[in-house]
Amino acid sequence: MADGKPSITILGGTGALGAGLALRWATAGYPVIIGSRAADRAADAAKALAQRVANSTVSGYGNAEAAAKGDIVVMTVPWENHGPTIDAVKDAVQGKIFVDVTVPLVPPRVSRVHLPPEGSAARTSQILLGENVQVTSAFHNIAAAHLQDMDHAIDSDVLVFGDKKAARDEVLKLVEAAGMKGWHGGPIDNSVVGEALTAMLIHINRNYKIDGAGIRITGTPGGTE
Repeated sequence: MADGKPSITILGGTGALGAGLALRWATAGYPVIIGSRAADRAADAAKALAQRVANSTVSGYGNAEAAAKGDIVVMTVPWENHGPTIDAVKDAVQGKIFVDVTVPLVPPRVSRVHLPPEGSAARTSQILLGENVQVTSAFHNIAAAHLQDMDHAIDSDVLVFGDKKAARDEVLKLVEAAGMKGWHGGPIDNSVVGEALTAMLIHINRNYKIDGAGIRITGTPGGTE
């Protein structure tokens, strides 16, 4: 850890969503490790990010090596790459917090809810990775373009799901570091809510010509579970 901050590996960090999260966390002072199926693409993305964020600690590797190097591993890949990516990093993420940002969208009908037999992408990850991995899920409903614009105040909350409250607490710190408000959403089975909301928000964006609709939780917290 650097200055008490855990290093964060972002699998799929060369994509729009992963790159946006990488930018936010590098700016907040977290060591960032970019992962990609192609190590050279990850290295190129890391170099570009380091040039954009002064005094940042950024590196890039193939997914398996990147996953091994990070304290916390975040997966931001399309649904069709979900299974192969899990297979590639399973051994490297044992004992770690694994944040699954995957939404099971099925083109071309990405504005319709599609859920896997296991119930959600995050539940699928937990089953495939095993109980020694603390799977959480978050950031489903945040527009990638908003993450990549550091001048944009993101007007959307983040729901964080996972069976271990301590793991959710760590992810909530990452949400705050990225400039957003996060909420405990409960156990991993509740991730179906956040994942399904994405398809609905895509529909709202199209129907009302909104540039990245989001969600807000109302009410005044009196404590946490």
